[in-house]
Amino acid sequence: MTGEPSGGHLDEATARTRRRWDRMAAGYDRRGDGMERWIIGDTRARLCEQARGRTLEIAVGTGRNLGHYREDAELTGIDLSPEMLAAARRRAAGLKRPLDLREGDAQKLPFDDGSFDTVVCTLSLCTIPDQRSAVAEMHRVLRPEGRLLLVDHIEYTRVPFRWIEHLRAAPRRRPLELVVEQGFAVERHDRLALGFVDRVVARRR
Repeated sequence: MTGEPSGGHLDEATARTRRRWDRMAAGYDRRGDGMERWIIGDTRARLCEQARGRTLEIAVGTGRNLGHYREDAELTGIDLSPEMLAAARRRAAGLKRPLDLREGDAQKLPFDDGSFDTVVCTLSLCTIPDQRSAVAEMHRVLRPEGRLLLVDHIEYTRVPFRWIEHLRAAPRRRPLELVVEQGFAVERHDRLALGFVDRVVARRR
């Protein structure tokens, strides 16, 4: 496992996001775990078990997905927060699972075009300042016909939340819309939690 920093200058919004996740890292797994299971059930496991070959997890966080991957998946995880990555490394050591963990920005992934067979992103896209750039990067690093496995909440698209979303400096978009916009072919789309969550399985054309 490695922990190579991404290097380069972070814009203020991205730097602010990293500081926030660094602060949250210590108690992240204790907060909201039961609520998450009630909202999305076994979605983490259902998505991760579909990963095949060279797999990149965007915003790997504390590594909550690591135990759900098949043994033959070749895992790389990237996260903006050094503190979240430290927790992920501890979890990976307990699972005795080899993987490559790196500090980096999902909006500027440090990988060549077509590097991965699968990209996974669970409940993280909504925290990335430039969502469009992040999904474009997911598309870029996937090989042709590579698969994107994505789940995220979309409560901000519903009344009354959408009435104030336009006031944000960077209004959030539905994951499904961003995936289609970047040219992915959607294989499956589910609305979970009374329509408050998008779960998407798509392929790079």
